[in-house]
Parts: sequence; structure tokens; C-alpha cells
Amino acid sequence: MADEKNVVKGKEKEESKFVKFFKNLPANIARPFKNMWRELKKVTWPTRQDLISYSLIVLAFLVFMGVVIRLLDLGSIALVNLIV
Repeated sequence: MADEKNVVKGKEKEESKFVKFFKNLPANIARPFKNMWRELKKVTWPTRQDLISYSLIVLAFLVFMGVVIRLLDLGSIALVNLIV
């Protein structure tokens, strides 16, 4: 008889956890988005001039690395042709 009471109490606890989970589900889904929004408010965004200068630096670096890789490619092709 005492075992049956424990089982019933255990089921009630499980059901309450189950119900509690679905009751809090919308809040649990929304919490990360609220935290993200709070963090985005703290961000110091670059000015338009900074953004343009950073973009030009990145583009210049990409062109430079493209030239370096192309020269290495041409050099390796010449070396392979010389060996073969």
C-alpha cells in the first residue's frame, strides 16, 4: 500500500514537470532572442567612413593575396615543366 502511494506521488511529480515544461516553453524559446537583443544594444557600430576604409583594406589584401597565389602557381607550373 505504501509503495502505491509513492508511485502515485512520483507520477504527479512527473506530470507537473511535464506540464511545467510546456507552460514555460514560449519563455524558454524567447529568452535567447531577448539576450541577443540586449547584447546588440551594447555593440559600438563603426561609422560609415570606418566601414568604407575597413572594406577597402580587406579588398586590397584580397587582391594582394590573389597575386601572390597566382605567382606561386605560375612558379610551381614552371618548376614541374622543368623537371618533367
